Amino acid sequence: MIAQRTSLRNKAALVATLALLAASGCHKKQAAPPPPAAMAPQTVAPPTASITADPMSIDLGQSVVLNWRTTNATSVSIDGIGQVPVNGTQTVSPSSSTNFHLVATNAGGTTEANVRVTVRVPEVPAAPPAPSNMSSDAEFHAHVQDIFFAYDSYDLSADAKASISTAAAYLNAHPDIKILIGGYCDDRGSAAYNITLGENRANAAKSALVAAGMDGSRIRVVSYGKEKQFCTEDTESCWQQNRRDQFSIDR
Repeated sequence: MIAQRTSLRNKAALVATLALLAASGCHKKQAAPPPPAAMAPQTVAPPTASITADPMSIDLGQSVVLNWRTTNATSVSIDGIGQVPVNGTQTVSPSSSTNFHLVATNAGGTTEANVRVTVRVPEVPAAPPAPSNMSSDAEFHAHVQDIFFAYDSYDLSADAKASISTAAAYLNAHPDIKILIGGYCDDRGSAAYNITLGENRANAAKSALVAAGMDGSRIRVVSYGKEKQFCTEDTESCWQQNRRDQFSIDR
C-alpha cells in the first residue's frame, strides 16, 4: 500500500514537471532590440565674407586696392573680375564709380559682400557761350556803317553824324562789342600828312561815339593814310570813296 502511494506521488510530480515545461514552451519569443538610430548628417555653416577698398574715392585714372577675406568658402567671385582666391588683394582702375560685389559659396550656402568705389570724373569745361548781345558781322555792318569826309577835312558831315548816332545806339545796346576805326585818305598829298589826317578822321568818329555814351575803352583807332585805297581812279567819285572811316569788330 505504501509502495502504491509512493508510485502515485512520483507520477504526479512527473506530470507537474511536464506541464510546467509545456507551459514555458508556449511563451512567445522575445523580439531583438532595435538597431541604434542612424546619426543625422552634420550641417555645414555658410561662409563668411568681407571686402574693402583703399582708397574708396579716387580721381579718374588712379588705382584702388581691393582686399577680401572669407572663411569656409569653396568658391569666391567678384563681379567684373571673375573667380578669385578665397582670400586676396587686387589692384583695379575703374573708369567710373563701381560697386564691387563679392559672392562666397560652400555646401552650406552663399554669402555676399559689397564695397563701392567712387571715381571722380573731371567735367569737360563747356565752350563759353557767345555773349547774348554779340553781333554777327552782317548785323554789325547793317547798323555801324562807314562814314565819309570832304577833301582835306576830318569834320563830320550831317550824314556822318546821323550814321554815328545810329552806330552809337546799336553799340550801346551791345556792350560786349569792341570796335576798330580805321582812318583813310585819298592819294593826294604826302604819306606823312595823310597818316595824320587819317588819324584825325578816326579820332573824330571816336569822340562822337563817346559823346553818344559809348565807353572809349571799347574803341581802337588806326590810320592807314593813303596806303590802302578802295578806288584807284583819279576821279572825284573815286577819291570820295577813299576819304572815309571804316568800322569793324575788334577781335
